[in-house]
This record gives sequence, C-alpha cells and structure tokens, in this order.
Amino acid sequence: MRFMVIVKANKDTEAGVMPTTEELAAMGKFNEEMVKAGVMLAGEGLHPSAKGARIAYGKSGAVVTEGPFAATGELACGFWMIEVGSRDKAIQWMKRAPFGPGSEVEIRQVFSTEDFGEALTPELREQEERLRTQTAAKH
Repeated sequence: MRFMVIVKANKDTEAGVMPTTEELAAMGKFNEEMVKAGVMLAGEGLHPSAKGARIAYGKSGAVVTEGPFAATGELACGFWMIEVGSRDKAIQWMKRAPFGPGSEVEIRQVFSTEDFGEALTPELREQEERLRTQTAAKH
C-alpha cells in the first residue's frame, strides 16, 4: 500500500525559515532509515505558499489565485511517498519522524488501480500502466 504523508506548514515554514543543520541531519538520518527499509519512494520539502498558486475550476473555466494563502494549518510544507503493508505501519514509521512539538503530518492512502473497480476498463488500465512506465523511464 502506498501512502502520502503530508507535512503541515506552520508560521516558520510559511515565512521561509530554513531548517538548521541539526534538523537537516536528523531528517537525513530518518530518510536513510526509510530508504534502507525499502519504505520511502519519494520525499521533498516545499517552498512557502507565497511562491505558489491555486487553481479553482468552475463553469467559466479555471481561476488562478497567487499565494500566499491563509490558514497555515491547512497548507503543506513537505511530503513523503511511502510504501508499507498497512496504515498502521505508516503510522509507526511517521511516529519516528524527527519533528518537534507543534508539528503535524497527515497520512493518506494512495488509490491503487484495483480501487476503481469496473470503472477502470481494460483500456484505461493499460493506459495507466503505460503512463506509469513512461514516467518512471523519464526519471
């Protein structure tokens, strides 16, 4: 099972405050443990929302709103993509993440092709597999 772990932003991450050398070292150690265990598929930090944009889709088309965005508790400042056997395993791993008081992550399971049932026709399934292969080959 794949899970996206969303690291929630706070006032410091939104202000562009960069992690200390010690924080980077602790995160590197944690990431290395996940890679060695075959758990981590990807993981990155994100720039503050001031450098981002949102697109809202409506009947009259797409509307772009430039950052920064309010409600930092609803914003992300980083993520991991991990693959583990269960939600409980994802929770166990993330409880070990080197975050201090006030930090928060959200764990969300990623859909697999099987989750879509009959709506994902054989043709759509083949297209999905082809696109995944092409994407992996480019990276």
